Amino acid sequence: MSLRKPWRDLDRSAAAAAPDRYGVYELGDDDGEPVGFGVGVLRDEVKEALAYRDAAKVRWLVAESREHAERLADDRF
Repeated sequence: MSLRKPWRDLDRSAAAAAPDRYGVYELGDDDGEPVGFGVGVLRDEVKEALAYRDAAKVRWLVAESREHAERLADDRF
């Protein structure tokens, strides 16, 4: 199962909009098909994905802590 959030283009504006908080994120291709996910500080993770051009799209869900983010990931992926 994936996140039920709208996709954003993976670009500088997405990196700037990503919260500086823990969460779970999902990466997608040009067609919006999921290609990966992860847990971490969202702004850092989105910036890294942008730098490495890992995907074309991104979406995320903010968590209360790293442990909460890991539970969210376990529940969804």
